[in-house]
Amino acid sequence: MNELAVVTRHTGPRIPPSVTAPVPLPIIRFVNPDGTLTEAGRSQEIDTDLARALYRHMTRSRALDREALALQRQGQLALWLMSWGQEAAQVGSIAALRESDMVFPSYREHAAALYRDITPAQLFAQWRGIAHSGWDSQKHHFHIYSLVLGTQALHATGYAAGVKMDRSDEVVTAYFGDGASSQGDVNEALNWAAAGTLPVLFFVQNNQWAISTPPAVQMRTTLTQRAAGFGLPSWHVDGNDALAVHAVTREAAAWVRSGNGPALIEAETYRMAGHSSSDDPTRYRNPDEFSQWEARDPLLRLEALLKATGTSRSFFDELDEEAQAFASSSREACLRLADPDLADLFESVYAEPHPVTSREREQFIAFRADLETEH
Repeated sequence: MNELAVVTRHTGPRIPPSVTAPVPLPIIRFVNPDGTLTEAGRSQEIDTDLARALYRHMTRSRALDREALALQRQGQLALWLMSWGQEAAQVGSIAALRESDMVFPSYREHAAALYRDITPAQLFAQWRGIAHSGWDSQKHHFHIYSLVLGTQALHATGYAAGVKMDRSDEVVTAYFGDGASSQGDVNEALNWAAAGTLPVLFFVQNNQWAISTPPAVQMRTTLTQRAAGFGLPSWHVDGNDALAVHAVTREAAAWVRSGNGPALIEAETYRMAGHSSSDDPTRYRNPDEFSQWEARDPLLRLEALLKATGTSRSFFDELDEEAQAFASSSREACLRLADPDLADLFESVYAEPHPVTSREREQFIAFRADLETEH
């Protein structure tokens, strides 16, 4: 009898595995869904000016979302991925960063993009199919959208390596979702960032659905607990509470900025719309679940708090008018976007002019002119 057979036929007492049930981190929340303050919120000095500013940016983002979805339905945009329901997670976090901190988004960080002064027309260019990206990444310190799931986490990590070499105190932030956290790129980024003590803040918007897959099917433990396996400190925050997100992001960014290496924030939020304009969430989502999260709407929560703390009715009326005007101007900007000139394609192949592509561009222009003459 060989050794393997002896081992497999062993009938002695079994040694139980050393895996124990992990204890989840408590969720940080300052404002309840009804707008009242939690015990943690009451211990804070609530900045009403900050709350109003966050609310304004969140309102503008939702107005853009609704208009963009209408534009897609009317054939003006090829696709749109809504951030409806995730405004507090995005605005609360990016408002806590410095303007000079580089951000690597995924593909639905519209609220964060607007906060960095990226215009609706610049956002629409990609979704209208006329440009790879509509904005200057370095000017806005906001990278172009990444449609390859999770790749931006590695981009952020590589960028952060350069930041560390420059001895800068810049914090590089990577946004991604619970679904992307299951990708190899994200796990590699977490490991490399930790091993290299790189200044990366990983911000996970856990919106409960990776297209049609819930977190319970993807992972056995929470995202914040998984971070510990890579050696990262983590925070678990109510992603629909803009003030809590802002406070947590400010604390985590300060930790990273001090040279301690990467950190992770899990913002518990909800994608109220479909994964994209081509997705039907009613095919996999329970209506009761939607109703429960609808009651936790981040805008309604902050509005209730502002009203309770004395914000005048005129503030909300003026903001409603501003949001309507913003949506209207966004539509006009989209319709004014011109189709690209195919000749411009040759100029973006290389970072600097190249003799081969320059010659090909001239040949193409001449060929097109001949065709126009013939017709």
